[in-house]
Amino acid sequence: MPGIVRAVSTFICMLLVDKLGRRKLFMIGDLQMLAAQLMVGGIMAAKLGDHSEISKAYAYLVIVLICMYVAGFCWSWGPLGWLVPSKIFPFEIRSAGQSITVVVGFLFIYLVAQTFLSMLCHFKSGLFFFFGGWAAIMTAFVHLLLPEMKNVPIEQMDKIWREHSFWKIVAEIDVKTNKIEA
Repeated sequence: MPGIVRAVSTFICMLLVDKLGRRKLFMIGDLQMLAAQLMVGGIMAAKLGDHSEISKAYAYLVIVLICMYVAGFCWSWGPLGWLVPSKIFPFEIRSAGQSITVVVGFLFIYLVAQTFLSMLCHFKSGLFFFFGGWAAIMTAFVHLLLPEMKNVPIEQMDKIWREHSFWKIVAEIDVKTNKIEA
């Protein structure tokens, strides 16, 4: 079931990314992932506790919520985690920047895969709140620091960064301290 959800959600992202924009898809997906994590954590904490099983109805609800999480990831961070970095780096360093993005992404996938079961045994339902916290941080990051790239040619990306409220301040600080010319 999650495989079907993943395929359909990724296809939805491909259809909507240029209509809604990257930022909006990130935000929708992030909030959906956050909600799913918090609800699964709540169900696990309230219904599972220290017992080894939950009722069938709650088990199905957890499966639906996991599918909701997968869908949120697959129309946001899944595909956009590859698309956005390919557009944000200047042409001169794009291949190196994208390579670093891939390495860091695979490193974190490896770390989560290697630690998930151990963390689940130790944190129990708290693990879902832990990852929900990361979804909240990702939402704040996108909201505060990522400019919208919809309908912006790749050659104009430097202008988008200079006009963004946060990055404009960073560029002004760099110019004032003569570290980097903007």
